[in-house]
Amino acid sequence: MTQEETFKIAGMTCAACSARIERVLQREAGIDQINVNLVMENGTVKYDPSQITIEEIYERIAKIGYEAFPMETKDETEKRKSDELKHQKAKFVISFILALPLLYTMFGHFSFLSFIPVPNFLMNGWFQLILATPIQFVLGWQFYVGAYKSLKSKSANMDVLVAMGTSAAYFYSIYLMLTHMGHGGHVPLYFETSAVLITLILLGKYFEMRAKGHASDAISKLAALQVKDAEVERDGKTEMIAIDDVRVGDIVWVRSGQQIPLDGQVIEGSTSVNEAMLTGESMPVEKKIGDTVIGSTMNQTNFIKLKVTHVGEDLVLNQIIKVVEEAQNDKPQIQRLADKISNIFVPTVVVLALLSFIVWFFIVTPFQFTEAFEIFIAVIVIACPCALGLATPTSIMVGSGRAAESGILFKTAEALEQAQHVDTIVFDKTGTITNGEPKVVQVYHETEEANIGRYIKSLEIQSEHPLSKALVHYYPDEAVLPVTEYRTHTGSGISGVIDEKRIRIGSMRFVTNNDVTEAQRDRIHTMSEQGATVVGMTINDTLVAMIGVRDEPKAEAKTVIQTLNKDYDLVMLSGDSEQTAQAIGRELGFTRVIAEVKPDEKSKVITELQDEGQRVMMVGDGINDAPALMKSDIGVAMGSGSDIALESADIALVRNHLSGIAEALNLSRLTIKNIKQNLFFAFCYNLIGIPIAAAGFLAPWVAGTAMAFSSVSVVLNALRLKNVKK
Repeated sequence: MTQEETFKIAGMTCAACSARIERVLQREAGIDQINVNLVMENGTVKYDPSQITIEEIYERIAKIGYEAFPMETKDETEKRKSDELKHQKAKFVISFILALPLLYTMFGHFSFLSFIPVPNFLMNGWFQLILATPIQFVLGWQFYVGAYKSLKSKSANMDVLVAMGTSAAYFYSIYLMLTHMGHGGHVPLYFETSAVLITLILLGKYFEMRAKGHASDAISKLAALQVKDAEVERDGKTEMIAIDDVRVGDIVWVRSGQQIPLDGQVIEGSTSVNEAMLTGESMPVEKKIGDTVIGSTMNQTNFIKLKVTHVGEDLVLNQIIKVVEEAQNDKPQIQRLADKISNIFVPTVVVLALLSFIVWFFIVTPFQFTEAFEIFIAVIVIACPCALGLATPTSIMVGSGRAAESGILFKTAEALEQAQHVDTIVFDKTGTITNGEPKVVQVYHETEEANIGRYIKSLEIQSEHPLSKALVHYYPDEAVLPVTEYRTHTGSGISGVIDEKRIRIGSMRFVTNNDVTEAQRDRIHTMSEQGATVVGMTINDTLVAMIGVRDEPKAEAKTVIQTLNKDYDLVMLSGDSEQTAQAIGRELGFTRVIAEVKPDEKSKVITELQDEGQRVMMVGDGINDAPALMKSDIGVAMGSGSDIALESADIALVRNHLSGIAEALNLSRLTIKNIKQNLFFAFCYNLIGIPIAAAGFLAPWVAGTAMAFSSVSVVLNALRLKNVKK
């Protein structure tokens, strides 16, 4: 019988690592399916325990250089990641301190910088060796390990380039130092080349690890919403018991102001339930006998009893957690552009360097090892991946920093790289393109009754419903009159007696049973077409007022939508009624509106768009948006949104302004363009320098200088991103 197990995996550094683990395990007998998640640092395996045990699976993973172990508690995971981050930071700091004197010695290599004093002890080869060795083989050991794993998996990543380039510079410096001992004069060494390169890459690894550490927070925050206990009725008495001990069919009491612990059906009472934590919609939903309620939502007004319908993994919240996990696992791992190029670049350079050595050793200068070896080193050094290694991370760091100045936080480098490919943008409506606060937009008085505003305020001030708050806010100066026989009609409205007059306020069906004149019907249609919810008021069964209430779009929404419409397909996604959603969509300029979408269906909409071949960006702010944000190619969370949405998204708009979307897309495009320019600069040096070095016209120290200039050009070009206009 097949079992499923999820476990942690340590030691993965890139997508090639997770792919190799999957390849190896898929060949093992008894394993039906294996899915390794690089970001979550875990693996999920379906296997037949009669053929292979989980311990044997751990052993298989260990044999290829990684560590597998059972899932940790939240506290254990946080401590481990915190320790790893501190360790990586310490490695960079130590490397920086050791590399700083070596960096200063570069001034001594150039005669035109002779006016800058360089102490003799800094130029001493043994002193430089003492500083460079711990950087190369202690602090930089992770690159040798990564290179070994990469080559073992028959690929070549940046670790291979770093290991080759720094090793060439390091060992050639030792060679020069030893062969020139006792000869006097200044011998140019290249210890600073290897040391500074490793230091910069350690810094990049630190930032990458810090960003990756937040990737799994969304699931833990979703789990934190779950209620721990429930008040269960048994044998006419109630007792608080753990959620895990509640069974389907149990009767649960939920008092006003409490979270609903489990999914169930109301069997006694009526109330208003705030489902914003789950649906993202601000308006509470009226619940009466027979209606379903969702666990972890908030009971706002009255006491209710419910019959439990789902427990454990079947709960809606747990289903959302599962969707988020699946979305994270399904999200493709994007290899860095430089890593892809290096798969061809590294073996090509090695072959050219070896060919150059052979030609010089056997033909040009027969059996003169020193000359041939210097040619070999010159080719390797000119192809040293300093510029190639800096091309992508430098542009990403500068581009993301520039974005942060505008309140745009790219959660990962992959988000910054991939946003440029988006062709479809999906917007959640409530709280994303609207303010999330209903307001009165139209009022029609059907009579000349002078106290309409006073009566409305007197009744509505007693209710916590968002529509009531909108009505009270609309009549700020009206006096509040005494109300008798006040009553809430669940899902319909409220009623009461004021000045011996019976007042009813609520839906048109509630107050008039839809018995209206043609003119009144036209007004209702007009307000509905404008995206407003129509609220009616009667005095002694006579319709005296009709009020339109709606959630207004954000001030900048229309302009932003019009701007984005020029280059992208735009979709508005909403849980609202078809008529309301279509009205708002038309007003803002959306060509496609998808309405009445349930919380667990939003990610399905994203999948359907992706199946059509579209690259989808999802913009949302509610917890219910989390699965869709994770499923989309790029997820964008508004700054005012829930923590879950912010953690699930790839991009967060801290300033909660929709214009940040267009700016984020522009910065992504410019950053990728900058990366391509950097790679072009880096390869130009190689394409020009390698033939010259192979021909014997480029001494190793000149090759090192050219390599240094290539790095400078890459950094300076990346810094241009700081000047991008908003």
